[in-house]
Amino acid sequence: MVVSEITLYNVLKSKYGEHDAQTIVEGIKQTVKEELANKKDLLASKEDIYKLQLDMERSFRDNLKWNIGLIVGLFISLLGSITGILKFMLH
Repeated sequence: MVVSEITLYNVLKSKYGEHDAQTIVEGIKQTVKEELANKKDLLASKEDIYKLQLDMERSFRDNLKWNIGLIVGLFISLLGSITGILKFMLH
């Protein structure tokens, strides 16, 4: 038994007796184990969180590459437009 179980057992023992206190503590332990087993698929593990973090970092890097490429492309397009306008105005 862990400390919390012993504490619960001691509190229940004074009110219900040793046998009933042990039965109640075991029942609670079993209920908690069953609930955890039922919710296991819904809970994220450390590995799940780590994989999600890696995916997010990869996505961020990909988005950054696309944004830089877009900005460079727009800048080159702007320079081309300005050059065309200047050539048109000077001739």
